[in-house]
Amino acid sequence: MVIQQTSSSLVDILRQRRQKLASLIDFPAILWSGSSNPRNFQANVFPFRASSHFLYFAGLPLPNAAIRLEAGKLELFIDDPKPSSALWHGEMPKREEIAQMIGADGAKPMAELESSLADAATIAVQDAATWTQQSQLFNRWVLPQSSPQGIDLELAKAIVSLRLTHDEGALTELRKAAAVSIAAHKAGMAATPKAKREAEVRGAMEGVIIAHNMTTAYNSIVTVHGEVLHNEQYHHPLQPGDLLLADVGAETEMGWAADITRTWPVSGKFSSTQRDIYDVVLAAHDACIAKIRPGVEYGEIHLLAATVIADGLANLGILQGKAEDLVEINAHALFFPHGIGHLLGLDVHDMEDLGDLAGYEAGRTRSDRFGFSYLRLNRPLRPGMLVTIEPGFYQVPAMLNDAKQSSKYQNIVNWERLSQFADVRGIRIEDDVLVTDAGSEVLTAALPNDAATIENLVMGNW
Repeated sequence: MVIQQTSSSLVDILRQRRQKLASLIDFPAILWSGSSNPRNFQANVFPFRASSHFLYFAGLPLPNAAIRLEAGKLELFIDDPKPSSALWHGEMPKREEIAQMIGADGAKPMAELESSLADAATIAVQDAATWTQQSQLFNRWVLPQSSPQGIDLELAKAIVSLRLTHDEGALTELRKAAAVSIAAHKAGMAATPKAKREAEVRGAMEGVIIAHNMTTAYNSIVTVHGEVLHNEQYHHPLQPGDLLLADVGAETEMGWAADITRTWPVSGKFSSTQRDIYDVVLAAHDACIAKIRPGVEYGEIHLLAATVIADGLANLGILQGKAEDLVEINAHALFFPHGIGHLLGLDVHDMEDLGDLAGYEAGRTRSDRFGFSYLRLNRPLRPGMLVTIEPGFYQVPAMLNDAKQSSKYQNIVNWERLSQFADVRGIRIEDDVLVTDAGSEVLTAALPNDAATIENLVMGNW
């Protein structure tokens, strides 16, 4: 564990967040950071990632720690490092030093936490060791797979209201994550002409992230099988005529994420059919970003993406009918089955550990419509929100070959025409968009997405 010295400005930001929480709840809250999980034996652990709710108020990725928040004050609970740990990990800061770094109002060993739990709320942490400890100390189940109830639900709603929009401290980190992610994607494009397998491109991209002392915000997707939405295999060879879909984002040392997807031709040149579909996806991407501003419903942005894609596919002769009618019968979802995007912040899918509590406005529930049920965000946009916009086109064999689907859309899809686009397995274009008072700002705009410039980047002509 390496702890970076925090600045006075960050300490001020952390204190402001605690004060804002105090204005929303009148009871104490206990938040755990979590612990490392062994990967095969106890001393060999997976990389530690602190709970995002803990990070938001404590600022540092401290393993095996907890904080108590009440009336704008923070008490830190953490044990001093064992003397023997210096041999393996070097000298580590003591409890009081860490407390000073984050502007804590007090610091105690973990053993004293149990006496500070009265009338407190909490949020479950993902690792089993910690939520088991939480459940034992509170004498009630605190489980990540269960929706919070009672006072815990009140705390969760308060935290959601704070984390839905980003303060300047968060935006500084989010811009850092975006900048490194942009550099990673450019490195991936540059590496493609000489690469033999997906893994080599992945290595070039993640190498940039590691070189900036960051980690990936999620498991990278670098694949010629872009029709597999969350493909995490990297063994496929790169062949002329393939499209490479790369969904890769950096996470800063403080835990803030970026999320970018680009799709480019392995050969450096889109085929005519690939270019046709790419331009349809890009048109949906651009139309959605142009629509983003405060007060606009994110669901309407998703509907716009669906309509633009349906219209583009109809113009190419793949779908038959008017765009609005095609969307009404969910025909677009054969090729664009997921939502247009999600919240972005300390988590790549921000606060989804709370289910739809953050993503959905109170009183709203998920649609059961094909293509709309995966919408992760359904609320009006506010200044300070950071969202992704990521339309796509995919030829998923399991969907296209499904007898029920093919029968339903038998006269809607021109299957013969579709067969002419066999070299387009999957295309996605994704950017990170900040909602501003006047409209929006694309934090990832420095990474081009038009087809001609993408080709130049791959060919080294940029």
